[in-house]
Formats: sequence, C-alpha cells, structure tokens
Amino acid sequence: MGSHKKRKVPFKSQGANCAATLHVPDSGDNAPYPTIVMVHGWGGTQLLLVTPFIEAFNDAGFAVLTFDYPGWGDSEGEPRHTINPWKREQVVERAIAHVRTLEEVDDRRIILWGTSFGGGHVVKIATTHPELYGAIAQVPMLDGLRAVTAVPAPRMLRFGLDMVRDFASLGRTHYIPIIAPKDEYASMDRDGAWRIDAWIASHLDAEYDNRVSAASLATMGFYRPFKQLKSIRIPTLIIGATRDTVAPFDQRRVAAQASDSVTIKTIDANHFDPYLPPWYETNIGLQLDFLRALVPQPTHDADRVA
Repeated sequence: MGSHKKRKVPFKSQGANCAATLHVPDSGDNAPYPTIVMVHGWGGTQLLLVTPFIEAFNDAGFAVLTFDYPGWGDSEGEPRHTINPWKREQVVERAIAHVRTLEEVDDRRIILWGTSFGGGHVVKIATTHPELYGAIAQVPMLDGLRAVTAVPAPRMLRFGLDMVRDFASLGRTHYIPIIAPKDEYASMDRDGAWRIDAWIASHLDAEYDNRVSAASLATMGFYRPFKQLKSIRIPTLIIGATRDTVAPFDQRRVAAQASDSVTIKTIDANHFDPYLPPWYETNIGLQLDFLRALVPQPTHDADRVA
C-alpha cells in the first residue's frame, strides 16, 4: 500500500457535530481528487471493516470521506446507537454537501459508496443526485421486508420481546448487542458475523461500542430501497453475495428492477465474507475496475510516447 494522509473534517447534521475524516493520497500530485463518500452499514463507524478499502481507493488516486452518524462513534447525538434509515439518509445528504466544500475534493467527481444497510441508502440517494459521478453498493440491504422474513422464528420472537421492552422503557434505551460470539444473541448473528471481533482486534486501536437500540429493528421491514433501482441514472455498481442471509440478494430480481445504468456483479459468499480475505480481493478488484472505467487516471507527460 502507498502512503496516505488524513485530516478531521467534521460537519453538522440534525443538531449534532458529526465526526468525519478525509483520507487522501500523500503525494498531492493530482489534487483535487475524485472523491468517494463512504456510507457505513447497520452498526458501522468510520473505520469498521473498511480500512483496506480506504487504502485501496487512496492507492488508486481517490480521496475518501468517512463519517460517523449522529449518536455513533465519535459523533455527538442522543440517544446513542439508534437507527432510523430515513434520518440516516439525511446525514448522507449532508455529507455530500459537506465534501463538496473541501479543497482537496474535485466536486465534479464525487462517487457514493455504501455497504450493507448503507448500500441501501446509496441506492435511494443515487436516484436524487444525477450530478454524482457514480455509485457503488456492496452487499446492499435492498429489501428490509425480505431481510426480516429471513430471520429464524425463535430469533424473531426474541427480537420482538426486546423491541417491546425498548418501546416501553419510557425514555431509557434498551440495547442489544450488534454482534456476539457464535451461537449467542445479537442483532446480526448469522453469516459469520462473529468474525468481526477478530477483525477489530487486529485493525482498530479503539474499543467498539457493541450495542444498538432494540427499537431500531422495528424500522427494518419498512425500508425497501430496491423500489428505486429503476430510477437510477448515474453509473452504479451493485455487488451482491449469493449466500447472503443478512441482506438476501436475488440477482435476477435486482436485474429486473434495475435501470440500464446499473451494473450487477455477484460473489459466491455470505454477507460478511466480502470484507475479509480471500473474498475481499475479488470484491475490491470489481470495484477498482469499475472506478478505473469511470474515472480514467491522468497520463503524465513523462509517460507519453512521443
């Protein structure tokens, strides 16, 4: 990997100061850079599971903006660790507006990138921003109703009890784990989600606040971004995992719904595999191929043949 630098670039959304970081290639030769705005998933914070992606994008000549949603990570906001997908979309909108003001950023070449739940946000927001240069959604949560019906009945019953407990707690948030060791209870307990603990231990310096409000689960079934696929008009890459049970991906159904601007690729993997070796290599390769076609790299005079 090459050399990179970063700086804090906070912005305000929904009354909270949101932590944000701009990651750029160290050389500065090609600034302002085409820039990727990273939209994180369900329990995601700025660097969770994405540091290899940031490095790969920087090496390819792109700046990357990461941010924490209000109430998450290093951002302000109360209550902590609650999820409302429609409010999260508003934060993404604010991040897009913010990144355009940064001097290192080429505001004509902004690409939206989202993963998991954030991939669903990208699909929806891509339809309302025709000026964006492109979009990538990996293992996107496209149909919350389908995701809910994929949850085993015993687990759904326990989710229901915790949601009721949260709604009845009268101002005191009731939390459940985001991830947990194998065979233990958590909001994400399939597709090897427990492997995230090992990734955190080897990649992050800070502790991960592993909790989400139980009431957040109640929003899932009503969030169905796949309905907007037909309205996408910017070049968009969607990468689905064929064995995904967290955000089930039906390639034929997605293709039938999508506009001609959408390219669909699949990886023989479950929901969390594409973040990890060896599946990561295939995943990032597909994304870099898409980005290179979208944003051809400049040719320096010394490289030209007379």
